[in-house]
Amino acid sequence: QVQLVESGGGLAQPGGSLRLSCAASGFTFSSYAMSWARQAPGKGLEWVSGIYSDGSDTYYVDSVKCRFTISRDKAKHTVYLQMNSQKAEDTELYYCAKSRGHGGSRWRDTREYDYWGQGTQVTVSS
Repeated sequence: QVQLVESGGGLAQPGGSLRLSCAASGFTFSSYAMSWARQAPGKGLEWVSGIYSDGSDTYYVDSVKCRFTISRDKAKHTVYLQMNSQKAEDTELYYCAKSRGHGGSRWRDTREYDYWGQGTQVTVSS
């Protein structure tokens, strides 16, 4: 069955870095776009970044542009989110999600995703 397992969360200082990983299994990894989303307690889910199935294109929410980088490793069936210059407002639970297709413009629509990981907590604090 499809599994998405996130790791790499933890505590980072303001201005610091963390790299999240999402290990995927149970489907043809190279055929599907992937995304990262996040959620703070009591708030809605926010899409953060997406990457096409072949890695040819990446997209970001404005608040993380130039700070976060999404990538994928076809051989390892893993999606990454490199987070640099972190801010306190990046403190959220981060999820990876499998898209229903190769990629497109509807990144923010949760109906585009059919599987989600369990989430990994990121806390940015001094």
